[in-house]
Amino acid sequence: MTANVGMIDKWLRIVVGVALIALALFDVIGWWGYIGIIPLATGVINFCPVYKLIGMNTRGAGQGKSGDGPA
Repeated sequence: MTANVGMIDKWLRIVVGVALIALALFDVIGWWGYIGIIPLATGVINFCPVYKLIGMNTRGAGQGKSGDGPA
């Protein structure tokens, strides 16, 4: 798996994932909030299978192999 999630994309995914899970835990939005596991996981591992399918890559040329910053 080659990293295809850039730094801004990564942090947005993590924040949205955690927020959805927290809202589900506190029963604000119901059980479907646990779908936040998907953006959280893809943000943590820096790989999105949907991006791979459509040939998209938000990781900039200046980012290292892991996608966490400059090489």
